[in-house]
Amino acid sequence: MVRSVARAARAPSTTGCSPSHARGRRRALAALGALVAGVATTTRPDPAGAAEPRTLLVVGDSLSAEYGLPRGSGWVALLERRIAERRLPWRIVNASISGETTSGGRARLPDLLARHAPALVVLELGGNDALRGLPLAGTEANLREMVAASRKAGAKAVVFGMQMPPNYGRAYADQFAGLFRRVAESEKVPLLPFFLAPIAERIDAFQPDRIHPTAQAQPLLLDAAWPVLAPLLGGR
Repeated sequence: MVRSVARAARAPSTTGCSPSHARGRRRALAALGALVAGVATTTRPDPAGAAEPRTLLVVGDSLSAEYGLPRGSGWVALLERRIAERRLPWRIVNASISGETTSGGRARLPDLLARHAPALVVLELGGNDALRGLPLAGTEANLREMVAASRKAGAKAVVFGMQMPPNYGRAYADQFAGLFRRVAESEKVPLLPFFLAPIAERIDAFQPDRIHPTAQAQPLLLDAAWPVLAPLLGGR
């Protein structure tokens, strides 16, 4: 159709036609030109109309930083692959550091929020606070501040909880587990109560240090996190 319109537009004019005939022919050519433009527009969709991917920022410790694991085998990398497979409009920035505490995460977060403008922030911190015997009130305050900073920057936050082994004492372990729940409830953010729950009782799921999960355990960690993350990512 476009070719026939173009041939008509190039056809030589008939000499000796009346002024009214000429005006009518010009109007017809103008209408044909508009039709050509319309056809071209419908056959060339604007790629700029595609939605830009949003950013998921993971601020965690060694459990998210692939400590002792081959690169690309940790749960965050597996999450990135799952998102790609399901064609969800998200990209991941993993800002996790082995040994990180909540105070370290709190100090780094403002720059990360400004640099990456995330829509969703996963806070997987607190385990190193307990291992170092840091005051739990400080851990709770740091997590609250990170949730508040994320919200102020326009991002939703998700808290990943942790638990301590029984040898730390029942009272301490209960207080530590409870602080994640209090933060999530008071700040009204999603909570994964115990990130390591699927493997906590499995010695074979941990590296020789009995602290860090193996590569084989990473899919289980992703499966534990997915029910909390999927609704926020638009997945199932």
